[in-house]
Amino acid sequence: MQIDDHQTKLMTAAGLNLIAQALTIYDADLRLVLCNAPFQQMFDLPKALVTPGASFQETITLLAQLGEYGDVDDVAHFVAERVEQARAFEAHYMERTRANGRTISVEGSPLPQGGWVTVYTDITRTKQQEALLRARSDALSGQVLAHAEELSATNRELAAMNTALEEAKRQLTLSEARTRLTTEMMPAHIAHVDANACYTYSNRRLASVMPGRRADLIGRHITEVLGKQAYDSIAPSLTQAFAGKPSVIEFTDEMSARRIRGAFTPDTNGGVYILSMDVTEETQNRVALQQTRRREIAAQVISGLAHDFSNLLTIILGLQSRLGRLDGQPAEAAPLIEGTLAAARRGGTLLSSIADMTGARTLRPTATHIPRLLEDLTLIARPTLPKGMTLSIDNQMGDTPVLLDSGLVQDGLLNLILNARDACGAAGAISLEVRQVHDTWIEWVLRDTGPGFSPSALEHGFDPFFTTKGAEGSGLGLPMVYDMVKSAGGDLRLGNTAHGAQVTMRLPYRPAVAATTGLVLLVEDADDLRALVRDMLMGLGHSVIEAASADEATALLADLPDIALILSDIQLVGEATGLDLAKRLPPDAPPLVLMTSLPPDDAQFLEAQTLAPVLRKPFEAADLTALIAPKEIAAQ
Repeated sequence: MQIDDHQTKLMTAAGLNLIAQALTIYDADLRLVLCNAPFQQMFDLPKALVTPGASFQETITLLAQLGEYGDVDDVAHFVAERVEQARAFEAHYMERTRANGRTISVEGSPLPQGGWVTVYTDITRTKQQEALLRARSDALSGQVLAHAEELSATNRELAAMNTALEEAKRQLTLSEARTRLTTEMMPAHIAHVDANACYTYSNRRLASVMPGRRADLIGRHITEVLGKQAYDSIAPSLTQAFAGKPSVIEFTDEMSARRIRGAFTPDTNGGVYILSMDVTEETQNRVALQQTRRREIAAQVISGLAHDFSNLLTIILGLQSRLGRLDGQPAEAAPLIEGTLAAARRGGTLLSSIADMTGARTLRPTATHIPRLLEDLTLIARPTLPKGMTLSIDNQMGDTPVLLDSGLVQDGLLNLILNARDACGAAGAISLEVRQVHDTWIEWVLRDTGPGFSPSALEHGFDPFFTTKGAEGSGLGLPMVYDMVKSAGGDLRLGNTAHGAQVTMRLPYRPAVAATTGLVLLVEDADDLRALVRDMLMGLGHSVIEAASADEATALLADLPDIALILSDIQLVGEATGLDLAKRLPPDAPPLVLMTSLPPDDAQFLEAQTLAPVLRKPFEAADLTALIAPKEIAAQ
């Protein structure tokens, strides 16, 4: 059952009213925060002075006028002194006799945030008993009397200590609530396990980082929660943390196909604090950037060599051609000359392949329909297969448009199919299965009924110039597919089945933008560029509303519910960027496309790819429409 703030206040007030002592809490501005009914009854105060916000000064003035503090000659001076004492408040305990003859104790304790708590206790009966004890002191030993007085003072000190402890407990509870709220808002799983590897704390974010895990973690062993495969991946680092040394690890969670980074920090009691984050998209972008840099380095080395070798091959071709035209040559010279020419031409083809593999190729992802891509692939691949060979394709993706560089993907798949054809010989079967792995990958699995990969091919298949085809192979087919996959942030694996070879290609799953012709919110701070893009959108049949900053765009989104698409630059005037705008959008916001002139290895470009499709400047209308899948098609 949920209890609202009003009910909580009523229940708190009722509890305080049951206390025999009078209690008040004043804030740092000397205003009443809280008091109970015994306080009003003890001093017979009007309602105005027991209402939250009542002035401490007015209350003291009334009590002084009523004789609560005995004969006071100058009430104003007396009140001023009491107010100054209150502003420099210190913990204290005192006893005084009121005008009505009753004796009260006054215990005060300051609060950490300013102000104080005061407890008033009627000790008249206690004082009477003490006086009675003194009157009978002749019959009692001095030791018993001293003990009774000491016990009475101790009881009063304990009462004051209890008040301070209750306030400390309240502050601790408030701090714990703030800490839990902070951890719940973090996009990571924060947990603690004891020395037996059982959970003692969790911020309940494990299922969002590693889908498929249970929510009730407390008291369970980490193996039971994560599963054997994930536990085996982190076991060395966790053991290291149990030994007192912090550690960090990255591993792939097979259950969710996500890349996870875990940080393990030992505590002082033999347990371990665990921080887990989903770094799948970060890893995909990092892999793509590493492959691009490797290609750039290779291109720098090879470009110079290719230039010199091209010149040499040109000279060889020219000289051999002239030699073949000379008269009076022996009969056996012709085939030698032709062999030399063929070898030189083959060298030129290899140089072109190397240039293609290492040259600067920019990925151009577009809204791609997998069935259409596979149909085109089938039309190209089937005519290249022998009559005794079959090609079957199983598409489990449906017709949902995704962002892919369809040309490079088709080239890579065709290369794999041709490799499978060469391995099978004159007859056999090739199958291609396409499926989605959670919301992380598109997986393409190509299998054949050939002899499978040899151990050396499994180890060196992605190395340039490694081939099992002898003189017929260049050794550049699989490396080129590997380069394409890594450049897109994916993964390529070689393996064998019981019936032949298997190649598994994974590419990041990124749904395409689905939008209809309608109102487009264009966010661009450069006036001339905004005008050009506006004309481009209007030429495509869209209506356009413009904003020059992320804050202006946010305001327009709140006022206009009919926006069909948002097209925003990443770099904008003001503190907020296009990335900030993307993070502000609610789940039901219109589709977003980001545009930028930043290089692909820029940190903002890499982050943008994790938030929305990215359109690189300069671009034309065709580049924009290629990123957008019509909503009526995307919904099929």
